[in-house]
Amino acid sequence: MSAASSEPASDLLFVTGPPAVGKMTVGQEIADRTGFRLLHNHLTIEPVLQLFPFGSAPFKRLVGDFRRRLVEEAAASDLPGLIFTYVWAHDVPEDHAVVERYAQCFRVRGGRVLHLELTAELRERLSRNTGPSRLAAKPSKRNVDASRRNLLDLDARHRLNSEPGELDGWADASLRIDNTHRSPQDVANEAIDHFGLAVPREAP
Repeated sequence: MSAASSEPASDLLFVTGPPAVGKMTVGQEIADRTGFRLLHNHLTIEPVLQLFPFGSAPFKRLVGDFRRRLVEEAAASDLPGLIFTYVWAHDVPEDHAVVERYAQCFRVRGGRVLHLELTAELRERLSRNTGPSRLAAKPSKRNVDASRRNLLDLDARHRLNSEPGELDGWADASLRIDNTHRSPQDVANEAIDHFGLAVPREAP
């Protein structure tokens, strides 16, 4: 048995919820305080959009392959943990299969799978959809009219938050927060406490 096998396994923290609910911002707050790495969904989307249109077959293949390989490598690494943000359509079985596939990369190594689900009122999400941090990190959202239409269309076509009890027992620990009127820092603090994430002590 190698020495590395005695090290604690990394955790995978899913941050899910509808578009513009604050997944990336909350995830970054948690990453900054814990040393976890943040893989927000547009880190894989934006490069592929330079070549192929959203939703096309090559786009889906490449984004799926990139995410899978990144998650696999993170699970096998000595990183303290990975935060993965995802718009999870709970009415689409394929979405559950994708999330479970990523979770298994960590489960088979003894890591925890954690789930933070965010929800917020539509009016607040539409406001956040044009926020400067979102537009800076996600160039494809800078066409704000198209982005707004996409947000409303996804809301109309899919169920982007889970129903009570739907995911009971799926994750090792889970937390659902309505962050309509809460700051990202406040939400991150609650998540860190709830999941018992280690926060490195600052050097004196």
